[in-house]
Amino acid sequence: MRGWQLLISMVLCALMAADCIGVKARPVEDLVVDLPGQPQVAFRQFAGYVDVDDKTGKSLFYYFAEAEREAGKKPLTLWLNGGPGCSSVGGGAFTELGPFFPRGDGRGLRINKHSWNKESNLLFVESPAGVGWSYSNRTSDYTTGDASTANDMHIFLMRWFEKFPEFKTRDLFLTGESYAGHYIPQLALVLLNHNKHPNNFKFNIKGVFIGNPLLKLDQDASATYKYYWSHGMISDEIGLKMMNECDFEDYEYSDSHNISKTCNDAIAEADKEVGDYINPYDVILDVCYPDIVEQELRLKKYVTKMSVGVDVCMTSERHFYFNLPEVQHALHANRTSLSYSWSMCSGFLNYNEGDENINIIPILKRILRKRIPVWVFSGDQDSVVPLIGSRTLVRELAHEMQLGVTLPYTAWFQKGQVGGWVTEYGHILTFATVRGAAHMVPYSQPKRALLLFKSFVNGQRLPITADPPINDEDRS
Repeated sequence: MRGWQLLISMVLCALMAADCIGVKARPVEDLVVDLPGQPQVAFRQFAGYVDVDDKTGKSLFYYFAEAEREAGKKPLTLWLNGGPGCSSVGGGAFTELGPFFPRGDGRGLRINKHSWNKESNLLFVESPAGVGWSYSNRTSDYTTGDASTANDMHIFLMRWFEKFPEFKTRDLFLTGESYAGHYIPQLALVLLNHNKHPNNFKFNIKGVFIGNPLLKLDQDASATYKYYWSHGMISDEIGLKMMNECDFEDYEYSDSHNISKTCNDAIAEADKEVGDYINPYDVILDVCYPDIVEQELRLKKYVTKMSVGVDVCMTSERHFYFNLPEVQHALHANRTSLSYSWSMCSGFLNYNEGDENINIIPILKRILRKRIPVWVFSGDQDSVVPLIGSRTLVRELAHEMQLGVTLPYTAWFQKGQVGGWVTEYGHILTFATVRGAAHMVPYSQPKRALLLFKSFVNGQRLPITADPPINDEDRS
């Protein structure tokens, strides 16, 4: 460790009043001293690479934000975005639940007042290799699937703990959204298998927390069209036609031949009726026009466009910011000078389409049998993985495991307003909706998402009374 790097770290700790427990063990070479246009904060950030295959040069990029306060006492939360093939750094860290959002001009950052690092240390990983700044020196590694992704993440965590050894014994929460409904449960299973070996240190898994997750494709696919119809996005005629003609029992994204022609025609008509000017991931938000935004950003204009209080062009602002050379330098990213620009979702990753058809419910059973709490949450404005499918799957899972209802389906509250609805089975399996939230719940309903996460990591139920806030923190 270079002396000047350690000195910088110690000075930053003192200036920011950060928790400096274990600073000598931290990888100072990964310390993010100052991101361009970043407001001053009282916690440290780290970013860099962890090699997961020395032979092929496969390496995953990570971003780590310490908890805002008492980082030495707070748990560690891993967050993964889905896709498959989308960036958790670009998604979770800088658009949803991390400490910063991109500024409207794409050249700086603003504080996320509802970041989850108020409750936990946060770790984001661009996985698998080929996503974001993660890479391999062997192009065949870009052909991958669920099993290799989970195994690489296992190796990543083992080696990340070598960089941050004080977290080996810390409570670990595994979280994510969308296709992370595959990533997170399968990773949990790999880590639980790791824990069976007597000579290994044990991953201290305390919970699985997945939002709008793909769990069982045939159920989730049929729920999309039920959602369209119930929300007035397709006509009665097409809705009834699909109900009568479509059997999604053996539905696969990669093969439409097992669906009748009449059903396929109905699907095409339904998609046409929904049209191109609705974001299926959030049906109540306006859409952003990326080409116009990119032009405005280059001209140094502020392009923030609001819809229901949400910056609908944040993803374009993020793309612009992450491709600034000074940003990549500050994050210790793109160390191999990749031949392509950073993008949220990989355009060349060859992910095994058949893996989308894996039924995750049996894996959740195995996790629950270890008495590890599982929370499934759903933004109710998402038509891609709608709550009506997830709610049914959770209820069926509870029935199969003979988990009785320990909290009847009821409204939960945030600041005296309904935050959504929640039910609990066997004191260990929870399903919650988030009112007014999209596929990316923390992006569209940050206050409610933070309360949801806070309840989860603290092992508490969501508040089910409408009492008004009683302290200043709740009023912020």
